[in-house]
Amino acid sequence: MNLKSLIIGELTAKLPIIQGGMGVGVSLSSLASAVAREGGIGVISAAQPGFNEEDFETNTKEANIRALKREIKKAKSMSNGGIIGVNIMVAMNNYEDFIKASVEAGADVIISGAGLPTTLPKYTKGSSVKIAPIVSSARAAKLMCKVWKERYNYLPDFLVVEGPKAGGHLGFKMDELLDHEEEPLDKIVPEVIEVAKSYKDEKEIPVIAAGGIYTGSDIAKFLKLGADGVQMATRFICTEECDADIKFKEEFLKCHEDEIKIIKSPVGMPRRAVHNQFLKDVEEGKVKVNRCFGCVKKCNPKTTPYCITRALVNAVKGDVDHGLIFTGTNGYRNDKIVKVHDLINELVTEAEAAI
Repeated sequence: MNLKSLIIGELTAKLPIIQGGMGVGVSLSSLASAVAREGGIGVISAAQPGFNEEDFETNTKEANIRALKREIKKAKSMSNGGIIGVNIMVAMNNYEDFIKASVEAGADVIISGAGLPTTLPKYTKGSSVKIAPIVSSARAAKLMCKVWKERYNYLPDFLVVEGPKAGGHLGFKMDELLDHEEEPLDKIVPEVIEVAKSYKDEKEIPVIAAGGIYTGSDIAKFLKLGADGVQMATRFICTEECDADIKFKEEFLKCHEDEIKIIKSPVGMPRRAVHNQFLKDVEEGKVKVNRCFGCVKKCNPKTTPYCITRALVNAVKGDVDHGLIFTGTNGYRNDKIVKVHDLINELVTEAEAAI
């Protein structure tokens, strides 16, 4: 195996592959531990992980904290010593509680985006957990390094650079997302690498490329550009170990490229989703908000067209016609359901050949 390891402080992942966090419930302990066993970094999403708890409807915050801790501990026990991370969105209510719960449960890594995680080091101080902001520009990377250093005397343990082809809450304007003629990530990653290098006398800050990375050739491309690793989410959806219902995965097998659309979520940030029956119903005003779960800070239940929690829970449980299905730009390329082991082998073989 010729791919270099990903070194983050005293942590070493055999492979430079981070599985991106996907909520609600798409990446929990099953997927994260499977990736970690293969030598990558497996990531659990902290977005409403308690959706299957009996008291989720009546005791949402506590159900989520309880479930998150359980999923982290379960993933750690199943990972054969592999690295387990948690993705926590800044836009979530009770943000600091999810960070503290992740640290208490033994997460190795916390990755935080959907806003700039300016306070993240405050809640991980004194722990061994490695922390990384998700940034979409060199300017944002500089800002995070500056703010963390000035406020907490701490620099990021690594930087995740997310381009406009990702499925998550994206730090790009709508028109930037609609223009795919060039690959901005090609330009952004080297610029962020220069930011990281400017701190090399104080700390080695690995740079991870994310957004639209689908094949081993894509991995090789960004490693050649100087990235220390890649983050991939959408590619892991159609695996046996992915925590989502089989009907959720089958939507990707049926999906065509022109069915993947950019939408604006209740958080206010653009996201990419499969344009299914649910989104058609939203457009026609057929969806009602019957209950607010208080999941994100900027969502107003009086004005939002739909409850994002309810829509995502429906989807991950298999009620896809009443569910929201987020995806990266390459979601339509999934054509079969495979084991994580086989997918990783395919990615590594392709990457090594390309390198």
